[in-house]
Amino acid sequence: MISAPGQIERKSMEIIRAELAARGIALPEENEAVILRCVHASADFDYTEALRFTPGAAKKAVEALRRGRDIVTDTNMALAGISRPGLRKLGAAAYCYMAEEAIAERAKAEGTTRASAAMDYAAERNPGAIFAVGNAPTALYRLAEQMEKDLRPALVIAVPVGFVNVVESKETVFNTCEKKGVPCIAAMGRKGGSSIAAAICNALIYSAADLLEPAARGWN
Repeated sequence: MISAPGQIERKSMEIIRAELAARGIALPEENEAVILRCVHASADFDYTEALRFTPGAAKKAVEALRRGRDIVTDTNMALAGISRPGLRKLGAAAYCYMAEEAIAERAKAEGTTRASAAMDYAAERNPGAIFAVGNAPTALYRLAEQMEKDLRPALVIAVPVGFVNVVESKETVFNTCEKKGVPCIAAMGRKGGSSIAAAICNALIYSAADLLEPAARGWN
């Protein structure tokens, strides 16, 4: 039985690559790390088709992380899944403001959702961050509104999961990012979630910090 974390990851990636080859799927080199990490996190090969990238999005995000840009997520679940050692190596940090009392008060006062209020707050505190949204379509709509003004994130990761406003919010934010020249990675359609948001963040962090190989992270 394979039990060491590094061995499990290597074997998993070996299986994924073999199945991709059997399906005749060749991944673009510039997006390969992100796509592989999403398939690895979900065991769902649909992400090979569902993920959309604005031109150079992954490369630009890696460069931003190497400059120490932070990450803002819309859930503490995604936050918990993001590699802290990788962020520390890059001199960056990750934040989620959803559970803060000030956000609840702001959402109530403005008659909006916590996700929208959290994005407004993040836009004020971390305007050049990577915004990773894996749960709330309202967060994406608010980011699109902010980008129509002057917000310019280093990257928008648009991967909410669900049935209500999910597809539309991804299309809206992706189109807005294209129009405003903001890098974007989106899982078009209904699929996504906090684990996918974290997986994309980690693929970019590992790429930026030269940690793609498990041994580089101290995993046997």
